[in-house]
Amino acid sequence: MFTGIITDIGRIERLEKTGDLRARIATAYDTATIEIGASIACNGVCLTAVALGPGWFDVDISAETVSKTNIDEWAESTRINLERALKVGDELGGHIVSGHVDGVADLIAMEDEGGSTRMTFRAPAELAKFIAPKGSVTLNGTSLTVNEVDGNTFGINVIPHTQEVTTWGEAAVGDRINLEIDTLARYVARLAEMS
Repeated sequence: MFTGIITDIGRIERLEKTGDLRARIATAYDTATIEIGASIACNGVCLTAVALGPGWFDVDISAETVSKTNIDEWAESTRINLERALKVGDELGGHIVSGHVDGVADLIAMEDEGGSTRMTFRAPAELAKFIAPKGSVTLNGTSLTVNEVDGNTFGINVIPHTQEVTTWGEAAVGDRINLEIDTLARYVARLAEMS
């Protein structure tokens, strides 16, 4: 489990097709404190560390995961949001995030609003019903609050701090963004279907 509070920006150092995809990710994390088998959210995708070295870790990524995320756009030097798994007793600053990306949303508009940037996304139709105003979504691993929803589109604001400590400062219209809907929203919708 994760919180959606990004703690490092990693960089793709190497991509290698083996049967699955193996990625080497450069990180500022002290890799001596990471164990083989540890879960790390990489742009919101829960991946397992399979090899470690000073300042880097490797992950294996299945074809299924690549097909459901924006990982197919990763290239050497791509910067990605990183978060280590939540430990019992850690502060829960965002919301409960599983790292199981539900699909990809398209960034369709951006505009400055005060000191923040308002961003509008188009979600896949089958996921849009789970997104609610003032609810939470996880976008590229970042816990964000939904401002408004209009059909399959929804808006969020990204404050300057978030832009500085994540890859959101590099966002551009046309980007494909990993989307994980709020687990609570999924269960509420399921209960409503059963009523």
